[in-house]
Amino acid sequence: MFEGLSDRLGGVLDKLRKRGALKESDVKEAMREVRVALLEADVALPVVKTFISNATERAVGADVLRSVTPGQMVVKIVHDELKNMLGEGEEINLASTPPVPILMVGLQGSGKTTSSAKIALNLTKKRNKKVLLASLDIYRPAAQQQLKVLADDNGLGILPIVMGEKPVSIAKRAMDTGRKEGYDAVILDTAGRLHIDMELMSEVAQIRDAVNPVETLLVTDAMTGQDSVNVAKEFADKVGITGIVLTRVDGDARGGAALSMRQITGCPIKMIGIGEKIDEMEAFHPDRIANRILGMGDVVSLVEKAAENIKAEDAEKMAKKLRKGQFDLNDLLAQLKQLQKMGDLSGIMGMLPGMGALKKQMSQTKLDPKLLTHQEAIILSMTPKERENPALIKASRKKRIAAGCGLSVQDVNKLLKQYQTMSTMIKKMGKMGKKGLFGGMPKMDPAMLEGGDMPDLNNLPKGFTGGGGGLPPGLPGLGGGGGLPPGFPGFGKKK
Repeated sequence: MFEGLSDRLGGVLDKLRKRGALKESDVKEAMREVRVALLEADVALPVVKTFISNATERAVGADVLRSVTPGQMVVKIVHDELKNMLGEGEEINLASTPPVPILMVGLQGSGKTTSSAKIALNLTKKRNKKVLLASLDIYRPAAQQQLKVLADDNGLGILPIVMGEKPVSIAKRAMDTGRKEGYDAVILDTAGRLHIDMELMSEVAQIRDAVNPVETLLVTDAMTGQDSVNVAKEFADKVGITGIVLTRVDGDARGGAALSMRQITGCPIKMIGIGEKIDEMEAFHPDRIANRILGMGDVVSLVEKAAENIKAEDAEKMAKKLRKGQFDLNDLLAQLKQLQKMGDLSGIMGMLPGMGALKKQMSQTKLDPKLLTHQEAIILSMTPKERENPALIKASRKKRIAAGCGLSVQDVNKLLKQYQTMSTMIKKMGKMGKKGLFGGMPKMDPAMLEGGDMPDLNNLPKGFTGGGGGLPPGLPGLGGGGGLPPGFPGFGKKK
C-alpha cells in the first residue's frame, strides 16, 4: 500500500543523504517535495501541514545543520514524525471482566464479517483467548451463515442462529452465552449500510447501550482513500469508537487514509488486514510501518513471521546440516515450502533493509508469481535417490521429470543450476565455519543507526540466533547459510 509514497520519499531523502553539508534552503526544498509526496499519497491536508511544520522546525535547527551527518539526521526526523502521525501502537483491550464485548461497526463491503473472524482467530492464537462470534446482521442475505462458515472452518466459537431475532436481542443472548460458557471475549458483528444514515447509527447505538462494549472497532477499507477518513469521523462523533481496523492494506491504495486516521479521529489503528487468508490479520505497529515507508525494512516482523511458520526443531536440524556444508534437493524443497508459508517473495523482501531497489527490479521483470510452486513441482517429480544425489540427473531423467511436472526441460535445468550455485556457496560457508549469511556481519555505523537508516542486525532482540545476533538459522535463505531462494533476479549467478 505504501510503495508509491516510499518511492517518492526515498528519492527525496536520498538526495539529502548524499550531501556532506546542508543549508537551510536545502532542507526546505526537500520538505516541499515531501509535502507533495504526502498529498499525492492522499494524506489529509491538515495532517500534512502539521507534519511539514514540525519536521521543518526540527530539521533546520543548528543540531542538524552542524551535525556530522546532517542528511541522516533529517531522515531520522522524518521517521520520527511519521511515527507521531501514526500514533502509538495499541492492542485490543481485553482488560475487563470476561466476557469482554467487542463491537464491530462499519459500512457494508468494508470487510467487517471477515475481519471479525480474523480478529477472533488472532486473539485465539496470539493471546490464547476463548472467543465467541455473533452475527447481528439480519439484513444482508446469508451474512449470519457467512460468519458461521468462517467460524466452523477455523474452530472458532459461534452463537447459534435464531431466525427472526432482532440485533439487540442477539447481542444480549451472545453476552449471556459468553458468561455461561466461559468465553474471554464476545465479538459482535453488526450490520452495515452502503452509506451512513440515522437508522444505522440508531441501531448501533442501541446495541452499544445494551452490551456496554469495552472496544468499538470501526472496520474501514484502505482502498476508499480519504472517504474512509470521513466515515471514521462520522462514527467517532455519533457512536464513539475506540479503535480502527484497516482492511485491504495489501492492495494498491495510496496509504493516505492510514496516515491520516489517527490525527483526524484521535483513535488508534489497532489491527490491519494484510491479505485475504483468515490468518492474515496483524497488530498495527507504527514504528515498523514508518520503517517500511522509508525503505528501512522490518526485520522484527520478518523474524516473527518466520517463528510462526518454522518449527524450532526443523530449523535447528537444517542449521546443523548447513554448518557442515550439506545441502541436497530435499533441503531445497523444505526451504521452498517454508518460503511459501511466509508469503510472497516481494512481501518478504519489503521487510529486508535496503532491498527496495531489488524489489522494484523484481516487479519490472514480471517474475512469475507461481515460480516457487513450479520449482516445488519439479523436485516432487524426482525420485528419492535423485533428490539425495542430483548428480544422477542426466538428459533422459530430465525429460522424465519435466513430463512428470508439466514443465520444460529448460525449467528443470534452471532449477538444477540454481541448486548447484547454492550448494557450492553453502559448502564454502561450511568450511569457513559461518552460522549464516549475517554471522560475520560487522557492527553498523553508529551515525547510520542514529539517522534511522536501517536496524542494527547485530543487536536484534534476545532469543535471535544465527551468529552475532543475526537472523535465525531456520529463516530460509537468510540465516543458517540457506542463501537467497532460487528465482531472485541477480542472485545465484556467476559473473
